Amino acid sequence: MIVNSLSLCYHNKLILAPMVRVGTLPMRLLALDYGADIVYCEELIDLKMLQCKRVVNEALSTVDFVAPDDRVVFRTCEREQSRVVFQMGTSDAERALAVAKLVENDVAGIDVNMGCPKEYSTKGGMGAALLSDPDKIEKILSTLVKGTRRPVTCKIRLLPSLEDTLSLVKRIERTGIAAIAVHGRKREERPQHPVSCEAIKAIAETLSIPVIANGGSHDHIQKYLDIEDFRQATAASSVMVARAAMWNPSVFLKEGPRPLEEVMQKYIRYAVQYDNHHTNTKYCLCQMLREQLESPQGRLLHAAQSSQEICEAFGLGAFYKETTRELEARRAQLLARSPEETEEPAEDTSGVIKMAVKFDRRAYSPQITPKMCLLEWCRREKLAQPVYETVQRPMDRLFCSVVTVAEQKYQSTLWDKSKKLAEQAAAIVCLRSQGLPRVGWVRRAPPCTSASGRPLTKTLGTPQLRSQLCLGSSARSPL
Repeated sequence: MIVNSLSLCYHNKLILAPMVRVGTLPMRLLALDYGADIVYCEELIDLKMLQCKRVVNEALSTVDFVAPDDRVVFRTCEREQSRVVFQMGTSDAERALAVAKLVENDVAGIDVNMGCPKEYSTKGGMGAALLSDPDKIEKILSTLVKGTRRPVTCKIRLLPSLEDTLSLVKRIERTGIAAIAVHGRKREERPQHPVSCEAIKAIAETLSIPVIANGGSHDHIQKYLDIEDFRQATAASSVMVARAAMWNPSVFLKEGPRPLEEVMQKYIRYAVQYDNHHTNTKYCLCQMLREQLESPQGRLLHAAQSSQEICEAFGLGAFYKETTRELEARRAQLLARSPEETEEPAEDTSGVIKMAVKFDRRAYSPQITPKMCLLEWCRREKLAQPVYETVQRPMDRLFCSVVTVAEQKYQSTLWDKSKKLAEQAAAIVCLRSQGLPRVGWVRRAPPCTSASGRPLTKTLGTPQLRSQLCLGSSARSPL
């Protein structure tokens, strides 16, 4: 059996479980502070990650994986690099490996979610849906073990029979994974159902790789000593804690959990320091408050609509102002050191003019789009109408379009999620290369108005007027 040589040790560890919307950077760092040895990020879908670009965020000292809409999908930092495990949702071996290669330099391990029973995961053939397809499980894990430099693990649930479960885990072990996490419930069972310590124990006694026991928060785990009791009851190498850690991450402390208000304030400090989105911060704090949501502080949290208001609800208003002031100063220094330059279209060796640009439909009125502007410009210049050729990339199902105008091809280097959006992006490249105005290219662009100041809506259907609005007189001469 070949096991990845750069293995993160999974023996005798306390582990923060992967939890959707909870396992973001502030929670992971907090869990490490309180004694967790390994922390898992929330499950991130392969198709979403393959759209991301790796960005070094010097202002925050983080590495960010940023989606085309500029949303941070995964953020990590040096402090957790040797202890964070990246969990993905996938149903395809090639996509799984592509994601692993994307993140492997910034994480300590790669995990595949094979236990989530929620529809958002199973409907794509991911999560617990994989349990009914052992061949696919074997292909995904074998591909990852052979193709990535990081240790590979998976997280499963129990099958209907113990015999089938043991048969599956033995097959999984043969792929060469470093460890396996077992949630001691079946796919259809929920937290109110008792966790099967006996089934986890049978798995642990069958396999030679570390078995990580999971699922004990409801019945077993309230403090550190309970974690050890759960480990012994399951004969597991390590224990993975989910909801008990979500309610109070200091559950990992040998000395016992810290007061909740202290824990929440520490969480908020991390959230502000690492520019966590306020909706995610608020969600995690609400999970901690639980039955105290109707308390005065709970009501303040419920009403908060920004990170600043969250901080003020917990007496951290001054901390928020000072931290954001320092962050803005660092960003200003970085901008002054290396000012951003506007990207201009560039022609590659194949003669296609390319630039990195995407179409944001929110920046346009329905009556004016880049394709419409380009068509009107071609008519005005007595050119043949634009011709679009669009292809779809099988791995992530994204689209790229090339538009041909007067025998010159134009293309955006950024792939998009639909054929229509890809065509709009190609049109933007062509318009930009001709020096045409950037109508609607940024969200702050003002709406088109008539001479009286009224918004132009129905009248925008007139080709001549659209030409005047979208093209103006600053366009270059025809190609």
